[in-house]
Amino acid sequence: MARLYLGKIMLRWCDSCHTPVLGRACACGAPTRPVAVTPPGDARPAFPDDVERVNRIFSEHFGVPLIPEGHLALLNKVPAEDRMDEIILGGAVVGAVRYIPGEQRWEPLPRPNAAILMQPTKRYVIVDDGAIPSIRDEGASVLAPGLVSIDPAVVEGDPVFILTKTGECIGVGRAKVDAATAGTMERGVIVRTRRNVPSVCIPGEATWEDAVAANEAILAEYESTSIQFVRDVAEKYPLPPTVSYSGGKDSLATLLIVRKALGPVPLLFADTGLEFPETYENVDTVAARYGLDVLRVCDEETFWEEFEERGPPAVDDRWCCRVCKLHPLGHLIDEHFGECLSFIGQRKYESVRRMRSRRVWRNARIPQQLSAAPIQQWTAMHVWLYIFREKAPYNRLYERGLDRIGCFICPSSDLATFDMIRDVCPDLWSAWLERLTWWQERQGLPPDWVERGLWRKRGDADEEEDSYN
Repeated sequence: MARLYLGKIMLRWCDSCHTPVLGRACACGAPTRPVAVTPPGDARPAFPDDVERVNRIFSEHFGVPLIPEGHLALLNKVPAEDRMDEIILGGAVVGAVRYIPGEQRWEPLPRPNAAILMQPTKRYVIVDDGAIPSIRDEGASVLAPGLVSIDPAVVEGDPVFILTKTGECIGVGRAKVDAATAGTMERGVIVRTRRNVPSVCIPGEATWEDAVAANEAILAEYESTSIQFVRDVAEKYPLPPTVSYSGGKDSLATLLIVRKALGPVPLLFADTGLEFPETYENVDTVAARYGLDVLRVCDEETFWEEFEERGPPAVDDRWCCRVCKLHPLGHLIDEHFGECLSFIGQRKYESVRRMRSRRVWRNARIPQQLSAAPIQQWTAMHVWLYIFREKAPYNRLYERGLDRIGCFICPSSDLATFDMIRDVCPDLWSAWLERLTWWQERQGLPPDWVERGLWRKRGDADEEEDSYN
């Protein structure tokens, strides 16, 4: 997959505080070092459910968990066939977990630094001392003459650790044969070693409160700059100010900024009728916490009428945004304001289109709304540390492993996310599968059209970007 840079990678690490830092110096005074994550590098905190999932995946495969209790872990979504998250601990990428759609399972992909945190009890090979330099220093594969032993659980294609006779990890790779076959080989490749960029991992215990403190000056600077942006835009365009609120982290951070810049402003909530129960709960909680009015509009009936005519929305035919959000929101603005200024939680690290977007713009489908993006330059870590600092009530679904909050049927989601949604909201997902199956049968589509997620891609239209965040 091609590397996708949407902006400078901001993530660094303080080895004194054992926390991520978004600048060259930690609040403790220590210099920080860059973390070599894969672009776009929009890493986020690993919540308890994320940690449990990663540890379960590693435990099932290698016999032991990866993430120690009391350590901060981050996840960085990287380009992949469906979904892959890099795992950051101690200021280094120590591995990844990748979802394999055809098998509906997650695969662990350790890096050598993972052995600092765990000692595998299965799926490893032990090599002869003479093979160590070529494997460790040159990335050579494990060949049959250099093999001392192989764990019986290893099957062809398995990710494995490469260990010395003393238990030191000198590499990781993928088994080219199973353990039984390896035991009979006199020549040939046993493990294809994965080449990894050397990195420093210095683990240590810390809390997210420690991370907030480590980034105190950085958060204050980003907050001040965004508040000034809001005030400047509001002064230049004297329209009724609002915040477009979706129940997600970015719109929450935007709300916090706008509230400090302008005081209380109403929230615009485009209720698609396809929201998670936790999202409705969050909208009500946030409005009550900050004493804000919520202007809500819902046109779920039109969605299903459109569905019966066109089938499900797709990533390259997102008619759902126009039908469920933009048009209803336009009517809402007409009714209450005629025209308004809306602050939106858009960030450039989310997509190429948003990276290229202006910070103040009008959507052609909803010209009565002037949109502005106060946190355009923020990464996900800026957003989360700011929310933690403000002790703001965020959507509980983030703690269940979802990294983005929107309609639960959003075609832009990967199959791994849909698996999580199925577990979190089985009734909602079951009802959606019934609708998809109805359309599949009506159109005479292949039997695996639903199961493989083929409904997400139409192939006959351009993707329609949602201006509501």
